Amino acid sequence: MEDKREDKNLNEAEGRVVEAEKKKLALKAVNPMIFLVVIIALCAIASYIVPAGTYDRVLDAASGREIVDPASFHYIARTPVTLFGLLMSVTQGLQNAAYVIFFLMIIGGTFAVLDATGAMNAGMANVVKATRGKELLMIPICMIVFGCGSAFCGNFEEFLAFVPLVLACCLTMGFDSLTAVGIIFCAAGAGYGGAITNAFTIGVAQSIAGLPMFSGIELRVVLFITLETVSILYVMWHASRVKKNPKSSSVYEYDMAHAHEHVIDIDNIPKMTLRQKLVLIIFVLGIIFTVHGVIVNGYYIDELSAVFLAIGILAGIVGGLRPGEICDSFEKGFGNMLFPCIMIGLANAAIVILQDANIMDTIVHALASTLNNLHASMMACGMFVVQDIFNVLVPSGSGQAAITMPIMAPLADMLGVTRQTAVLAFQMGDAFTNVLAPTGGEILAALAMCKTPYGKWVKYLLPLFVMWWIVAFIFLIYATKIGFGPF
Repeated sequence: MEDKREDKNLNEAEGRVVEAEKKKLALKAVNPMIFLVVIIALCAIASYIVPAGTYDRVLDAASGREIVDPASFHYIARTPVTLFGLLMSVTQGLQNAAYVIFFLMIIGGTFAVLDATGAMNAGMANVVKATRGKELLMIPICMIVFGCGSAFCGNFEEFLAFVPLVLACCLTMGFDSLTAVGIIFCAAGAGYGGAITNAFTIGVAQSIAGLPMFSGIELRVVLFITLETVSILYVMWHASRVKKNPKSSSVYEYDMAHAHEHVIDIDNIPKMTLRQKLVLIIFVLGIIFTVHGVIVNGYYIDELSAVFLAIGILAGIVGGLRPGEICDSFEKGFGNMLFPCIMIGLANAAIVILQDANIMDTIVHALASTLNNLHASMMACGMFVVQDIFNVLVPSGSGQAAITMPIMAPLADMLGVTRQTAVLAFQMGDAFTNVLAPTGGEILAALAMCKTPYGKWVKYLLPLFVMWWIVAFIFLIYATKIGFGPF
């Protein structure tokens, strides 16, 4: 009896500690929405300070896109954003990002249905149990898969669907939420930097520059392997350190406050039922069909949304859920994705303000002008830096290519740098700030799912970010020396 009383008192004490930690974190943590509100406000202020300017747009026959005429920049009358325009930018940003937002809601609904069947938890629990003692092996395997998805298919926001799964596995294995986000988005950053056959970045940029589609692939394969290796080693180093001493993690308190929502009890794992096994088979086949569709048929958001919707409906039926339960699960999943979706909409609101104020082209012109007097090697590195900075303002790879490549390609001709090197600078510049800057929205959405502060992520990522830049400089200098071509 005395032992039971002691256990009860101990549990009550632990409960009080957890509640105290939650209250402390509630006071310390800054809502990540604040970051985007500040950025939107700064963009509105900039509309009164930065001169308005524009490039003329022309239709590029090779890519079928409207691109800028690099010789046409001129200043125009200021069009600063009014207070009413500032408020309207929020709903306009949400509308501009609607295709991503509804895609994420469908993904959230699908995973809620999968969760309701019990198949995902049972499957993850058995995977975690099977890798007990070899947990670090999960990191390179997952990162290679995610990295290849970005390098070959241009996947990025689609990976948000896997955040809850990877987070649950990482916390159960003794890692932290930073490791979970790193496994997915450090791999995606490396994949976009390598961009082997990424049609959204390398494909659009090479068509605008007049280069053969996917030419120069040999060097990009080496670049991807280098970036991916550096990223895997970094994430594994951090995970190993946290595994040995969980309190060394900067997000230890945050993870502990929410661990009960994600950690899998691997000591009490029931056997998987036939229905649960069939649900997992449906999920795996759906992912395989998705990958095939992206590579072979060029599937994008609409097609992928349809695939995930089908996965959710079939999984619910096979998993034994009643129609009402399937609908309830979808509704719950939509709600779970609401905050990440709002973050993406707010990120787009900042871009709306820059475009409405006509200062986006002015910023591009100013950045490009800084490169005119540089040596060829430094010019290539400068192109990369300019692209990486501009990527904060225009996270879309194809959108950034349409704005900057018509300027960078002729600039490269004038300064003795091959157009292929200019494209190489673009593809890496489009990649790295995607996982650092909040304006893309996806990284804040992933952090929101993990309840991880943005500042902690920045501190975690910076050493790897510096290593990425060093790799970029090495490859760009090498590309300049060999005249990376065909031209």
